[in-house]
Amino acid sequence: MSKSYYFTLIFPVLLLFLGASIIGIKQQNLTPETFVPVAVLSVLFIIVQLVSSKFKSKADQYLLSIVIFLSSLSAVMILRLKPDLFTHQLMWIGIGLVIFAAVVFFADRLLDLLDYPYVLGIGALVIICSVLLLGTDINGNRNWIILGPVQVQPSEFAKLFIIAFLSSFLSENKNVLTLPSRGWKFLHFPPFRFLAPLLLIWSAAMLMFVSLRDLGSALLFFGIVIIMTYVATGKKIYVFLALFFFSVSSYISYLFFEHVRTRVAIWLHPWDDPMGSAYQIVQSLFAFSYGGIFGTGFSFGFPLLIPEVHTDFIFAAIGEEFGLIGVSLLLLAYLLLFVRGIKTAFFCTNEKYKLLAFGLSVTMLLQTFIILAGVTKLLPLTGITLPFISYGGSSMVSSFISLGLLFALSTKER
Repeated sequence: MSKSYYFTLIFPVLLLFLGASIIGIKQQNLTPETFVPVAVLSVLFIIVQLVSSKFKSKADQYLLSIVIFLSSLSAVMILRLKPDLFTHQLMWIGIGLVIFAAVVFFADRLLDLLDYPYVLGIGALVIICSVLLLGTDINGNRNWIILGPVQVQPSEFAKLFIIAFLSSFLSENKNVLTLPSRGWKFLHFPPFRFLAPLLLIWSAAMLMFVSLRDLGSALLFFGIVIIMTYVATGKKIYVFLALFFFSVSSYISYLFFEHVRTRVAIWLHPWDDPMGSAYQIVQSLFAFSYGGIFGTGFSFGFPLLIPEVHTDFIFAAIGEEFGLIGVSLLLLAYLLLFVRGIKTAFFCTNEKYKLLAFGLSVTMLLQTFIILAGVTKLLPLTGITLPFISYGGSSMVSSFISLGLLFALSTKER
């Protein structure tokens, strides 16, 4: 293992121990037992990084290093915001690391699934339909399935199937989609059977928005399809078609569904009801304002005034206590993760692998943008998680699956 990778482990480990120390001192219960969970997680970080660098020396180790930093920040922030969920978050990070290792180990078999695009597409639709049939309403979104003591958010896994499907479908049908055979005036489209799968995914996204009130997943699915289709074909007509479809569907939804109008009203006019329906976004804006450039300091802010701050609004808590400087460093970490992922896509010569690496990378960045835009009122509140940081098992596991695939792809045909 090179010295550079040793260096990348220093900061996450220091962050864990320093964060636990500050919280322990402030709560006046700093004991040796305080450091046991963070020590276990630190050892796990070191073992995974050592093993990956030894047995996958040609892989992009910085992908894992960046995610280890994000995961350590997640653990510290959950300890600060929801101490009773700290052990659960450590457990999900640990499970995520184990799944990451399993994905890397079985990567070749998993990548063979790209030879069956329609199986992947049907898998995505089955997952989405399962929420329609079995979904439970939690905090206004009916996008959860409860399995005993575990709450699963299927959309987190549906996006992986969609990315894999698009990687396979677009690469196999690139010529047909690039050279459409039918059209009207300046509008030219491929045969309907090739366009239908894309329209089906767009329709599923709109259905999630209207029926499940899951705006975040709808925007994410739309964005994935638009960006991946444009990158694969280079045809702007697909972008215009998708935007037209989304605009018309959104307008119709606004006219006929009350919850859509409410979401838009909160976005456009939060100060009309700052202590009621818009309380969450108003408190988020106050948090950023209070944090300023340098932040209030870790554990010295008031992020707990924001409901569900440990999930959808954890970025607001980071903005308040670490300020603009801390937020900028966090965004830089996500940008570096995206750049390393795009570099992986660039080095893949297999078209399916290239699109898969690109799709996974752009999805992480797009998901980050959507949640940041929601908590800063650039977009309506979306209800999706900040990758590798927000509390939640589904989000953490799906994010580590994405990382495992990217990590494995970084060894391919370099």
